[in-house]
Amino acid sequence: MATPPPARSSRSRAAASEGDPVVLSRLIFETAALMRRAVVPCIERDHGLPPQSLDVLLQLSQADGYRLRMSDLAARTLLTPSGMTRAVDRLCEAGLVDRQVCPHDRRGSFASLTADGSARVADAMSCHRAALRQLLGEALDPSEQTRLAIILLRLQDRLAATGATAAEG
Repeated sequence: MATPPPARSSRSRAAASEGDPVVLSRLIFETAALMRRAVVPCIERDHGLPPQSLDVLLQLSQADGYRLRMSDLAARTLLTPSGMTRAVDRLCEAGLVDRQVCPHDRRGSFASLTADGSARVADAMSCHRAALRQLLGEALDPSEQTRLAIILLRLQDRLAATGATAAEG
């Protein structure tokens, strides 16, 4: 079992409560990393999907027509363009994704979710949702979860408006 992180010092808690932007951003990154560590092992073990594969499949399952240009897919995930290419190649080999040439720009290509990919992501997401519900439900009541979602969406919208992308790190 993983060792829990050390308790926050009163100094760190004070900086966070004062809205120190460095502390706030660190808390966001650390919390996301801890959440991934809590739920990723069961997805990998029970569904054979590493986090990057699940992220790609999830993005495709939510896209219009279940497909996205490779560049758009990379921008929506935490993968670099080369990491995206490798992840999509592995998913194509597994029969979960197809690659299609873009009819309007032959240099571009689409990643498209297959029926097997759709079934696999739906199955994995039920496990993922249950783990996240438990994790979030133990820390936040429903109104806090809603408020946090609103705040994070507002932050994402602001970052998107400035042209920041996840792949830029």
